[in-house]
Amino acid sequence: MAKMVTFTIDGRQVTVPAGTLVIDAAKQAGIDIPAFCYYEGFSVQAACRMCLVEVEKMPKLQPSCALPAADGMVVHTETPKVVEARKSTIEFLLTNHPLDCPVCDKGGECELQDMTFRYGLGESRFLEIKHHAGEKQWSPLVFYDPARCILCYRCIRVCDEGLGMAALGLSYRGVAAEIIPNKGDHLECDECGWCIDVCPVGALTSGTYRYKSRPWEMNYVPAICTHCSNGCKTTLSVRNGEILRANNRDRSGINGEFLCVKGRFGFDFVHSQERLQSPLVRRDGRLEPASWGEALKVAAGRVREAIGRNGKFAVIGSTRTTNEENYYLQKFARQGLRTNNIDHHRSGDFITLVDALTGRTGALATVNDLYTCDAALVLGSDLAQQHPLLAVQLRANWRHHRAAVYVVTPGPVREDQYAARSLRAEAGSEVERLEELREQLKARKNLVVLYGASVKGEAVRRLVAFGDSLGIAVKYVCLVDYANSRGALDMGLLPHLAPGYRPVEIPGMHLDAMMAAPDLDVIWVVGANPLEGGREFAAKDAFVIVHELFLTETAQRADVVLPAMSLYEKNGTATNVCGEVQRTKAGPKVMGTKSDLDILGLLAAQLGFDLGVPSHEKVFEEIRRTVRGYSVPLPVLATGGAAQAAPCGPAPVDAQAELVRPSDDTLFTSGTLGKYSKRLTQVMEAPGRLFQP
Repeated sequence: MAKMVTFTIDGRQVTVPAGTLVIDAAKQAGIDIPAFCYYEGFSVQAACRMCLVEVEKMPKLQPSCALPAADGMVVHTETPKVVEARKSTIEFLLTNHPLDCPVCDKGGECELQDMTFRYGLGESRFLEIKHHAGEKQWSPLVFYDPARCILCYRCIRVCDEGLGMAALGLSYRGVAAEIIPNKGDHLECDECGWCIDVCPVGALTSGTYRYKSRPWEMNYVPAICTHCSNGCKTTLSVRNGEILRANNRDRSGINGEFLCVKGRFGFDFVHSQERLQSPLVRRDGRLEPASWGEALKVAAGRVREAIGRNGKFAVIGSTRTTNEENYYLQKFARQGLRTNNIDHHRSGDFITLVDALTGRTGALATVNDLYTCDAALVLGSDLAQQHPLLAVQLRANWRHHRAAVYVVTPGPVREDQYAARSLRAEAGSEVERLEELREQLKARKNLVVLYGASVKGEAVRRLVAFGDSLGIAVKYVCLVDYANSRGALDMGLLPHLAPGYRPVEIPGMHLDAMMAAPDLDVIWVVGANPLEGGREFAAKDAFVIVHELFLTETAQRADVVLPAMSLYEKNGTATNVCGEVQRTKAGPKVMGTKSDLDILGLLAAQLGFDLGVPSHEKVFEEIRRTVRGYSVPLPVLATGGAAQAAPCGPAPVDAQAELVRPSDDTLFTSGTLGKYSKRLTQVMEAPGRLFQP
């Protein structure tokens, strides 16, 4: 147990672990000490002098961000001497700061503005002309105004320490000092925009939000990022049904305030001019606009006809639809269409892991476990490119707790920068090299293992057996690709497994078999694009129904196309890569679209299927009752938290591991949605070395 120290601050006795900074101890006691350069979780800069406090028996004011609390210390945070020092700091900061608050994007959220109101003088003693430097555009997403910069160095530290990119630095000196990018006049980095969010003033601004709105004009909607599987909470700033920006400054999700480039900027696909806003029905070989009533009638009529003649159905689900929609879709297929021909794009072998961990509890890691574990083992994945939140968690763990990170990958990855040991192995042979790490891993207190799509089938079983042989507590993360890839598995979008990994009596066709089957009568595709890359359905005469946001290759083949909502536009839950269930709420509105749950509910009504009320609340109640591991506490979800679903075996031995295929998306790609996001396609950055041609 850490040694504790007791000291007095503003007349209150406070006990904290030894080494705690006074500024953090004050926060724990409910006392706010203002600061510009200090930022929780990153190195001490002690540059702005705004956090000065008076300490008895010390001759000078002390920066509380660099002062560890000590036994018997007596601290005062609001004495006349302290207040006068803060006024002087503000006065000097405003010496060259432009008076453009009415047009500055940070207006209403600016820490300098707040501190000026709180401590600033009514007038300035400086009459000299302000030093000015012109605004610079570092990338399509990041703008820098050096005149507003107060040189707090927050941006430099979050980029270097938080991400390992070191994309920013300092040039010149004195009044001419500026933050500069690492490549002359432009950024070459992850383009995550974290530097924009941590900037206390309007020096760094967003290319998506500049001069568009003010904080009090927008509604704030908590949503789950619809791109990768990390499940980052993102707060959408919405005005008149349009998303203007995304961030998570209140740190209310599992990701704190971190978002990658896709989470912070990749929302613009929602308002793409290519969004489908009217159903399409094929007439005389061409897709033509139709009313919702007509499109649903045509679709229901052909399905009813196929049911009447015992036709064959195939259903392809999505990894970006909610748990409720996925559950209802498999119910629609199994109980309504009477088929187990249902599948989706699988990007990780979680099924074998469930089988290998049969009967165990607590063997699946959470996102927070990556921050607190003693050691982590990464197999076959470039986390910084494919799972940025998990990468940030591991790096923070190494910085704060000195966790030992071991890497086994086909090529260089960013985790090599701080790994205790890095090994190279061809994709699929990573587990074979683990014996070289045995002694080092056995010496750790506990371990989290993260494995990518190249580790599948028997390799997963060997991995679990290796973990068991270490004699320490081991938890696992099966890395899957998209926002609800894990939820699609849990909800039973599988031909041989019902929700909760319960075997079905007569397994149906998997995705490859559906694509190759020549005798299908109806193919139903919900939020997927199986025809991408020139693939075709072997069933040339099949009637194809597609729910989609855009006219993808699969939608172009369809006979009926139904315009669907994205994850940002509907209510429900999603399950991230670590099995953590979170609630998402509808934010923007796109005219003419419906949620996939509403579409299925309308068609079920027309077809006479008794599948229950198609509302996300009712369906989630059924999920909690019937799906193994999903009896999660509702208050946690209702208050914006995450609750881990814990499915445990038995699952069948046949996990169909040959169907596991990664998408190989990087930070700047995201399947169909990435193609329609101008923000993601505009940035000039290259992906990590594993993904370069």
